[in-house]
Amino acid sequence: MNSLYVWISLFSWIGVATAIAYLAKRGLGEGVTEYFLGGRRLGGFISGMTYSATTYSAFMLVGLVGLTYESGVGALGFEMTYLTFTVFLLAIFAPRFWIASNKYDFVTPAELLSTRYESKWVGVVAALVFLVMLVPYAAVQLMGIGFLVEGLTGGEIPYMAGVIVMAVFAGFSALWAGMRSVSWTDAFQALTMLTTSLFALFYLFYHFFGSPVSFFRTISLENTELLKLSWDPRLFIGLALPWAFFALTNPQVSQRMFIPDRISSLKRMIVYFSVFGFIYTIISTLFGFQAANLLPGLTNPDKAMPALLTKIPTALGLVIFIGIFAAATSTLGSVILTLSSAVSRDVAKALVPHISERNELLAGKVFIPVLLGATVLFAWLQPGLIAVLSSMASGGLLVTAPALIGAFFWKRGTGVGVLSSMVVGGVITGLMYATGYKPLGWWPSVWGLGITSLIFVTVSIFTTRPRKSEKFVESINSEVKALGAKRD
Repeated sequence: MNSLYVWISLFSWIGVATAIAYLAKRGLGEGVTEYFLGGRRLGGFISGMTYSATTYSAFMLVGLVGLTYESGVGALGFEMTYLTFTVFLLAIFAPRFWIASNKYDFVTPAELLSTRYESKWVGVVAALVFLVMLVPYAAVQLMGIGFLVEGLTGGEIPYMAGVIVMAVFAGFSALWAGMRSVSWTDAFQALTMLTTSLFALFYLFYHFFGSPVSFFRTISLENTELLKLSWDPRLFIGLALPWAFFALTNPQVSQRMFIPDRISSLKRMIVYFSVFGFIYTIISTLFGFQAANLLPGLTNPDKAMPALLTKIPTALGLVIFIGIFAAATSTLGSVILTLSSAVSRDVAKALVPHISERNELLAGKVFIPVLLGATVLFAWLQPGLIAVLSSMASGGLLVTAPALIGAFFWKRGTGVGVLSSMVVGGVITGLMYATGYKPLGWWPSVWGLGITSLIFVTVSIFTTRPRKSEKFVESINSEVKALGAKRD
């Protein structure tokens, strides 16, 4: 594909997204809550679309397509496991996160932990875990776009050119107007992602296979190996477990439980996300099957989608390219904004207790370019498959799961227990991923979650629980019950 067409379409889309960000900025108020949470004034549709766009990133139309291309129907089971658990966790935890954030003015998930366990160091360590684990995940978005532009143009646009353009735009959107900018452009991007991918999917159905029915018949006859669940159970659990807790442990999405303007908007957010997620998952895996049939023998599965786009007309290829770029930009901008809020709210405030709100906000903004630089460097290194890297990042974040669950359901949990579990569990999980060590064949995420949970429970039992823990847990859960009774 002519690189000039790619550049024109890319900057045209950036122009539209920038105009949307400008309109969002006009409603931006002052202060940390306004900048990082949009003032908690977002309705159900915008909340649902920003949650969807943040969650479904370049991983889907690049990483999941590649994973399906390589391993078949197991990839669909892997992603559906994530979706099912996410909806389940949102139903349980979203009302609690929302109530707690409004009741205590939380801005970040790490701040929730530090307040519940009455230790500023819990917040600091959680923020550092987020930083270490989410830089690779943010870089995955850049890698997806780098592979895409390089493959789409036959190398005319180099990998790093795509990486840098995306990093600059995502950073600009986040820095310029904060959550309002990111959420409004997310809504636009989510709709772009869905419509463009549907157009491309059905074009491929009819152009190469005759119809969707003929496509399924062809796959069942010619690619039967892709329809068999051949994954080792330990591999499946190792990859799926981090995603099962994604809604809880990944701060860029759990922070979105703070932003709806009312509980009814929060419920609509969950519904919109569920519908979007189901459709987008099916679309992505079908692209993987199409690529496996039309483009056999690719050495790098992550390049299956870029290669597939060369099979469709230029105009449609550009449209789907924009959809993938939108998905990746949305996730990157959200991750960068969430991490900068963790630095300003949890780290800076812990080190400088009396920091002014103005300087707290300034610290977060200053850190955005630093984070972008780290993600660009990581993307330049290209350390592995996108799907595996994404799962590794979420696997590392699993060390926060016991503390987050305990925050609402176990009064006995202590700050020392949380600190011990996150530090020891995080180091062990990180070393396992770094060395490739899998005791008894089980993945680091499985061992990491088990060890972290054991340490959290054991240390908490033998240490003094926070004075106000019982009040925190009971007050949040009683308000959740009151909401349920009111609905009934």
